[in-house]
Amino acid sequence: MMDTKFQIDHSCMSNELKLLLQIMHTENIGYVVTYKDDLLSEVDWELFLALARHHRIFPLLHAKLSKMDGTLIPSHVLHALNQDYKENTFQMLKLSGEMERISLLLRENGIRSLFLKGPVIANAIFGDISLRFSKDLDILIPKSDFDRTEEILVDNGYKKEDICVLSKLERWKSHHVIYYHPVRNVEIEIHWRLYDRPSKEPNFDELWERKRISELTSNPVHFLGEKDLFVYLVRHGAKHGWFRLRWLADIDQLISNGTIPLEAREQRRLMGQVYLLSSQLFKTKIPEELLPLTTKRGARKFAKAVVFYLMKNDVLDVNQTHTEKVDSKAKIILKLRLLYCQYTFKSNIQKAIFLLLLFQPNYLDIETLKLPKNLYFLYYPLKPFIWLWRNSVGGVKTKKIIQ
Repeated sequence: MMDTKFQIDHSCMSNELKLLLQIMHTENIGYVVTYKDDLLSEVDWELFLALARHHRIFPLLHAKLSKMDGTLIPSHVLHALNQDYKENTFQMLKLSGEMERISLLLRENGIRSLFLKGPVIANAIFGDISLRFSKDLDILIPKSDFDRTEEILVDNGYKKEDICVLSKLERWKSHHVIYYHPVRNVEIEIHWRLYDRPSKEPNFDELWERKRISELTSNPVHFLGEKDLFVYLVRHGAKHGWFRLRWLADIDQLISNGTIPLEAREQRRLMGQVYLLSSQLFKTKIPEELLPLTTKRGARKFAKAVVFYLMKNDVLDVNQTHTEKVDSKAKIILKLRLLYCQYTFKSNIQKAIFLLLLFQPNYLDIETLKLPKNLYFLYYPLKPFIWLWRNSVGGVKTKKIIQ
């Protein structure tokens, strides 16, 4: 049996976040869900919508609420969710077409590709591309094919993100490049690794052997096998501190679908953390044989850090988006919390390299403070001050595309 002594503290959650979670883990969506009167009466519905969008779970909310008692939620909220749902569906259809086109282009040029995100993943997890939000396409290719892939994308109208890499260590860590099509309004990330170094991962040939072919398109589109996809989504969510509920919604659905993760020794601590988060926030039914992983001290420590980050980041993100009133000190504290979340699930060797890379200047430092190339060496001593500035109200993070 699962140790029930540890419980995530929900008391600090806003009513809006509690309501989102209540709707998300309602098993029988055809049943009229009853909420406490005080919860519904104190909901700020604009904040509820803002959080649904921030967490990228509005498509799932729309699907669930459309089958519930319509009197529970104000009509203007349902209308807004319906509009968001329709816009997302059109976006996913557009990405589906571009996904098939790029896959065909690469295959015709002898380049193997595995799609990591986008419509193919939505279809594989939820059986419906409209139920998951995606803003871009992520594609994994063999590193030896990168130059040829870039040539193909550029020839087909894509522009490469202009990023200045300051050090050999940063180049070694790098694992993807972003391209944008100004006419089609589509962004693509080309990956030659799944994760930042020094993380261990299967080589491309191993992943290719376990690949699946999507049923979504008429021309073959390849994507990760079940277990590889599960581990990738877990590690991606952990890297970002699980600050969007969408990532946990993916894990909840995959477990409900019967997907069992890899039992590799180095994954167990991370999996325990994720099972604990998913079971307590989404009421996910974790397989009995995996429950002992959730009782580990490291899993609980990580879960506490993530929930704090998730709850506080909600307020920060919504304030920044809708009121532009951001507490600089709170923002910096949250950034430090995220770094802590990223640090906790790494091995000792990975922690050492993580700290080393943390003090390496990167392209965001150039965007924050532009210096002549002959003064680039100053980015090293200035790194802590630039970081503080960038993560305060005055800092501006931008993305440049080569024209």
